[in-house]
Amino acid sequence: MKKCDLKLKELIDETVMPDIEDSIDEIYEQIAKDKSASEELNKELEQLHEMRSEFQEILKDIDERKLDKEECQELYEGIVSMLEGDFEDDDEFDDEEDIDLKDFK
Repeated sequence: MKKCDLKLKELIDETVMPDIEDSIDEIYEQIAKDKSASEELNKELEQLHEMRSEFQEILKDIDERKLDKEECQELYEGIVSMLEGDFEDDDEFDDEEDIDLKDFK
């Protein structure tokens, strides 16, 4: 597996998928607490399931070596950008090690 593939797989397996699963669990807990699901919660849950499926498909493509280097880099950089946007205002992540895209290439 190429270095790019390994970095992307690691990012998805160790960061993205756990975050998605945690979000799905939180919604199910809220539904159980409320004993019903609002339209908003159902929509969010559907989006999370779709996102999880898309990332599972990317992982499958990595395992089957279907991603070229350019595609892999674009996916990686897009995910990192998305994650950095999510954590921009979160003090909990201020001391976290930054992801160095130079190590990725």
